[in-house]
This record gives sequence, C-alpha cells and structure tokens, in this order.
Amino acid sequence: VADAGFRAIAPDFRGYGLSELPAEPEKATFRDLVDDLLDMLDSLGIHQVFLVGKDFGARVAYHFALVHSDRVSAVVTLGVPFLLTGPETFPRDLLPNGFYMLRWQEAGRAEKDFGRFDTKTVVKNIYIMFSGSELPVAKDDEEIMDLVDPSAPLPDWFTEQDLANYASLYEKSSFRTALQVPYRAWLEEYGVKDIKVKVPCLLVMGEKDYSLKFGGLEQYVKSGMVKEYVPNLETIFLPEGSHFVQEQFPEQVNQLIITFLKKLI
Repeated sequence: VADAGFRAIAPDFRGYGLSELPAEPEKATFRDLVDDLLDMLDSLGIHQVFLVGKDFGARVAYHFALVHSDRVSAVVTLGVPFLLTGPETFPRDLLPNGFYMLRWQEAGRAEKDFGRFDTKTVVKNIYIMFSGSELPVAKDDEEIMDLVDPSAPLPDWFTEQDLANYASLYEKSSFRTALQVPYRAWLEEYGVKDIKVKVPCLLVMGEKDYSLKFGGLEQYVKSGMVKEYVPNLETIFLPEGSHFVQEQFPEQVNQLIITFLKKLI
C-alpha cells in the first residue's frame, strides 16, 4: 500500500505487540482502542484516513467511523463484516456449547488452558485452528487447545519464522489484553444512536473462513443484510481464502485494497 503512494501507518493496539500493557488489562475496552487511534491521528496532525482492520480490528475501525465520522474517508475490513454490539451480535442460543469465543469469555479459563503450553505452541495452535473452515468447538471434557493435533503442520503460507516472530511479541505482551479485548469486552456498545457507517467500505473474506459458520453470519453478508448498517459496501470473496486472507494471499489482498482506495482519490 505504501509502495502505491499511500502513507501507511500500522500501530500495535494497546496491550499488543510492542505497545505498553494497559495498567489494568482486565479492564481494557474497545473504546480505549478507538480513543488511542484518535489520539494518534491528532498527534500526527492527520485529519482524515482510510481505515483497514483485520478480524476484531474491523470492529475498532467501524466503531471509530461511527463516533468520528468526520475523520474517516473509507473503511476496509478483512475477515469480519460490520456487526452489531451487545447480545444480538451472536445470540448464545445460536452458538454451540464449547465454542471458543464462549470459553474464552470465562475469566481464567483460557489462561489455564494456555498455561499448559509455551507461548509459541499456543500461537501455533491458534493459527492452525483458525485457518480451518470449521468452528472451533470443544467437547465438555476438552479445552480449546486440545482441538489441535500436536503433530499438525503449520499452514503452508505461515513459516516457522513467522511463528517465531509472533510468539516473541506475545512473550512480551502476554495474552492478558488479547483475551479481554475482544472476547471479554464483546458486549460493549458502540455508544451512538445512528448505527450506520456511511463512508465507502470494502469487505474481503475467504470462502473457507470458519467465521462464516457463526450463527447466521454467511446469510447476513451474502444476502446483503449487512448493508442495512453499511449501505455503501463492496464485498469480495476469495474462493480458497481462510480467515487469514491477508497472510495467505498478500499480493491479491493488497491489490484489492489499493484498487478500492484509488477509486476514492
């Protein structure tokens, strides 16, 4: 994107990567991340931006576009569409028992599960699990990490060096903030009455993304129901794409983003 002439800024969210941990990670919220983004833009003297968000970063991008609409020219999201907040996002009765999001919302459960392994193994298991096309659902006598066969290889687009780099970042940050935001802050509301993102938006998803099997999500996207909240939305599906489309098909995803942005300048 930078090579195409855009100024690209890729900050680490608070509590992730090389950023500092919040004073109390267990109290972190999505609004913290929205406020951090606003502060960063103000400090850099940037008035308007194109926002690109992956996975739960999509929620931060859309949240920012709702509460600071004058600062956003367009939104691109990868792997996750616009979603309502609160209990209606994914009604619990539509999610199977043992579903990973429900398990990780329980205070201490994921920490105990992850604590059986080193950080590198946890990251490896998450990449293997989330690159599949099935929902990660554990049985009553299993934890989420048990769903991955220890002998299972990494996806062919994810190298051992990638794994080492990611693991080193989580060694620094731990999983404390990552479990709080998004999983334990998921019911947090946007805090606006007019829930409509009016700027141009692009959604890129893989046809083999496991998240399409969340209760009603595939129909919500493919039927156009999502456009009730994001009326100016373009959606592109990559036939062989998993949840990690930007890592699996980086050149293709970059070109889709660049083409979309160039139409708006």
